[in-house]
Amino acid sequence: MSFALKVSTKVYPDGLPSPRAGFAAIAVLSTIMMAVLDGTIMNVALPTIAQDQGVSPAHAIWVITAYQLAIVVSLLPLAALGEAIGFRKVYLTGIVTFGVASGLCAMAPNIEFLTAARVLQGLGGAALMSINGAVMRHIFPQAKLGRAIGWIAMTVSVSAAGGPTIASAILAVTSWHWLFLINVPISVFAVVIGYFALPFNAPTRTRFDFISAFLNVLAFGGLIAALGNVGTESHPALIAAQFAVSIIAGVFLVRRQLSKDRPMLPLDLLKLPIFACSIGSSVCGFSAQMIAFVTLPFYFHDVLGYSPTVTGLLMTPWPLATAIAAPVAGRLSDKYSPIRLTGMGMALFALGLYATTWVPVDGDYIWIIAALALCGIGFGLFQAPNNRLMLTTSPRDRSGGASGMLSTARLTGQSIGAAMAAILIGTSGSFELDTIMNFAAGAALLSAIICEGRRHALRTGWITSPAGA
Repeated sequence: MSFALKVSTKVYPDGLPSPRAGFAAIAVLSTIMMAVLDGTIMNVALPTIAQDQGVSPAHAIWVITAYQLAIVVSLLPLAALGEAIGFRKVYLTGIVTFGVASGLCAMAPNIEFLTAARVLQGLGGAALMSINGAVMRHIFPQAKLGRAIGWIAMTVSVSAAGGPTIASAILAVTSWHWLFLINVPISVFAVVIGYFALPFNAPTRTRFDFISAFLNVLAFGGLIAALGNVGTESHPALIAAQFAVSIIAGVFLVRRQLSKDRPMLPLDLLKLPIFACSIGSSVCGFSAQMIAFVTLPFYFHDVLGYSPTVTGLLMTPWPLATAIAAPVAGRLSDKYSPIRLTGMGMALFALGLYATTWVPVDGDYIWIIAALALCGIGFGLFQAPNNRLMLTTSPRDRSGGASGMLSTARLTGQSIGAAMAAILIGTSGSFELDTIMNFAAGAALLSAIICEGRRHALRTGWITSPAGA
């Protein structure tokens, strides 16, 4: 651990030396675990928090909504800031912000203070999520980048699967405040390791565009807020106004970004066919994933009558299968064409979603477990290679924009999926699983078609392949 004796400011062109790379990866993966756990455990803890604070569920849900909105609207601005002043500075600041905000959440005297602290926590989380891919690109050589991205996908999946169990265990022995306090030691650990191990990159010193950042807040904040209200009891005029704000701000944002050499909204990267296809397939894939994630627990609990414990256990094979498949897919994408893997993965994912409609209502658990495990394997085969494509297609000095867009595509797709699930459930007189899952499978199939269309375009020479793709 000689690297820990001093901070080396050397910029390495293709990955950090060992063992520094390993310690830097530990710092990144521990913060990803912390951010994902924080998102999943809140879903379990929300009823307890509402009861403790004496507020309605509708009021308490802002604890989750405020966190999500803060992340969505700040992903691209923070990614641009990382390119301008250095990823290391933004990442370390994000860890500190997340840890401090977690402490404030634990000490919150009322729901309003807790919500405000969650906004601050969301900003810290966005600093981590927006550039973790870019940081990994500077930690590992390109020949091992797929493996590193596979580790990220595995960490996300394991954390998502373990979040509800961890939350239930903590709430069984102590108060909800400890759900936030557990982030403090993790933050301290990650800051100490990260301070000595995280890589330096050559900052662009580009002046931060506050006007574009404000337009980005209106565009993406309005879109996510509108999608979140679709299918609920929100007034149609409010939803229409939110969509209108999003569209108008989006138009002004794009027009402003067209004149920029390094746009906050990475229009320069979207001109790259492989990158654009990767974004499109990611949005469709995460939409399909969220449709299933939202609707299947309701189906298991409300229609089939399973207990909350059984419902949670039935949903677990999906993230666990993804956690197993993603690292394998990442390694394969370093050796073989990641483009072929993405199409295969999405095809398996679509098949798994469709297979859930074959399971008889009075059938054994094994069939639904098999179908959801197939979903997890397919999604794992898709996610790591597709993310690798997004990062390696972009120039190295634009890895911040690529990483920010990667996270934005994921959250946008999940928001679209949640909105579609609300519409599909709300418009049917009864819970029609076949219709809902066929729609999800269709979204996954569209993602697979985009992947295969990208591969065909490369094979026929219509588009050219960048290095590493």
